[in-house]
Amino acid sequence: MNKQNKEYYHPIQETCSSDAKPELKTLSAYPLPRYLPSRKQVIKVREVGMASKLTQLQSKACQASKFFSKHGSAYYKQLLEQNKQYIQDPPSVEKCNLLSKQLLYTRLASIPVRYEAFWKELDYVKQLWKHRQELKVEDAGIAALFGLECFAWFCAGEIVGRGFTFTGYYV
Repeated sequence: MNKQNKEYYHPIQETCSSDAKPELKTLSAYPLPRYLPSRKQVIKVREVGMASKLTQLQSKACQASKFFSKHGSAYYKQLLEQNKQYIQDPPSVEKCNLLSKQLLYTRLASIPVRYEAFWKELDYVKQLWKHRQELKVEDAGIAALFGLECFAWFCAGEIVGRGFTFTGYYV
């Protein structure tokens, strides 16, 4: 294959307003430099690269926006049609209050069942700890993954609590 005729996609040529496909250019349109670039030129190339990435992101956002504007209402209608048995007609404040109270008291009624399940799980963990010599590698791996997941959720909560910063709290 001849290197001069190699084609590539140039993201800057694509804009949100045009529906035409972007044209392909050959590499021969952009000659390679015959010397080593200076640091200033490298920084300029990086800035151009970032601009290129920004235009790529902009074009992807435009494509997603067009897709959702065309297909979003159809998806919404389909979703409502599939779940119409859960929709209360006519919607009213009284019906919403009734449903929220039903949810609250249903959750409250499930507390004793969840309390018993918690103690059963705790007894199971105690039994595993007593007989840890018979512990399988799979059980230890599952316990390690569970501990790692708990730690990851803790870290995520800390990051969210700090206002999505990794370095520390705002003072």
